[in-house]
Amino acid sequence: QVQLVESGGDLVQPGGSLRLSCVASGRIISANLMGWYRQAPGKQRELVADITSGGRENYADSVKGRFTISRDNAKNTVYLQMNSLKPEDTAVYYCNADLRQSILGGLMNYWGKGTLVTVSS
Repeated sequence: QVQLVESGGDLVQPGGSLRLSCVASGRIISANLMGWYRQAPGKQRELVADITSGGRENYADSVKGRFTISRDNAKNTVYLQMNSLKPEDTAVYYCNADLRQSILGGLMNYWGKGTLVTVSS
């Protein structure tokens, strides 16, 4: 059974930093696109950043220059380094990944359960 497990969410003051991690476990042959989404109270879930298996990064305009996404393909892990955090970054952050579970199989999309990031003084 494939699982995505996030960690690293916490309460942090404005201007602070956090690093989120997401590990994909289970029977996985390879991971294609991996990314982070977030959902603030009363708002729709939105893309924060994603990264291809080749390392091409994509960011929402609201986090460009402050957040950095990276991955370790050998560990099926994706990270999100968040700097200069603002109160409006407060949200549940979800990991998302397109995973291949067999050599001849197609990609399937998975979500983690989320980790809460609260930015407040």
